[in-house]
Amino acid sequence: MTQSRDAETAAERPVGTLAEQLAGTMTAFAGSTTAFGLAVATIVVWAVTGPVFGYSDTWQLVINTGTTVVTFLMVFLIQRTQNKDALAIQLKLNEIVAAIDGASNRLINVEDLTEGELQILSEHYHRLADMAKSERQIGVSHSVEEARARHERKHGARGLG
Repeated sequence: MTQSRDAETAAERPVGTLAEQLAGTMTAFAGSTTAFGLAVATIVVWAVTGPVFGYSDTWQLVINTGTTVVTFLMVFLIQRTQNKDALAIQLKLNEIVAAIDGASNRLINVEDLTEGELQILSEHYHRLADMAKSERQIGVSHSVEEARARHERKHGARGLG
C-alpha cells in the first residue's frame, strides 16, 4: 500500500512541479516590461488593422476574445502568486511570533481562526492599543498575557474585598 501511494505521489510530482514552474515563469513574464510592450504592440497592430478589415465584427471579436482569454488566465496566475506570497508572509510572521519571548503564541496561524474569533482578537488588540495610548511612558508595551494577568489580578482583588 505504501509503495503504490509513493509511486502515485512520485508520478504526480513532475506534473505539479512543471505546472508550478510554468506558472512562476508566466507570472514573472506577465509583470515584465517585455510583456507590457507586447500588450501595447498587440493593441497598436489591432487598431492599425481596423481600417483594413473595415472595423468588422470579426475584427472586434479578435481583440475581445484575446483579452478575455488573457484576463481569465491572469486571474489564476495572480491568485496563485497572492496565495504563495500570503503563505510566505504568514510563515515569516509565525516564526517571529514563535521566536519573540513574551509574544502570544496564540497568534501563530491566526489566519486559520473564524471571522468571529478574529473579531474577538481584534477587539482585544484595540483595548491593548488604548492601554498603550494611556501610558505615560512610550516604551511600555502590553502582550495578551500581560493584559490577561492584570485583568485576573484585578478581578481577584475585587472578589476578596
